[in-house]
Amino acid sequence: MLTREKLFDFIQKQNVTMLASIDEDGFPNVKAMFAPRKIEGDSFYFTTNLSSLRTQQFLENPKSCIYFYKKGRFKYEGVMLAGLMEVLQDDETRHEIWRPGDEMFYRQGETDPDYCVLKFTAIRGRRYCDLKSESFTVEGLA
Repeated sequence: MLTREKLFDFIQKQNVTMLASIDEDGFPNVKAMFAPRKIEGDSFYFTTNLSSLRTQQFLENPKSCIYFYKKGRFKYEGVMLAGLMEVLQDDETRHEIWRPGDEMFYRQGETDPDYCVLKFTAIRGRRYCDLKSESFTVEGLA
């Protein structure tokens, strides 16, 4: 049985997140991102450029999903979480999520006007492991 502890333990071990947005024609767009900078409750925080296509899509339509997977030699496990994405630009959040080395992407540092934080809040999900799939609500996990 999937528990909150097992789910988040799996997610925290992955280095890549697949992140999906919805474009202006209603089609999903998927992009690989670094792992979340922070996980708090049911929320996942990522850094990105405010000017990016994905960010602009989230400003128009906050519906999103994130996907984590691990492909082993004999086992594949994947978890998809569906929820809503917020684009945060407040100084407090940007400071909290900032890491040394981010200057490479945001030349003006934490106050770079193109630096923002994406906050994804999960609502429901689906997990695949050992030839079985299961749907769940994040709130309903023990």
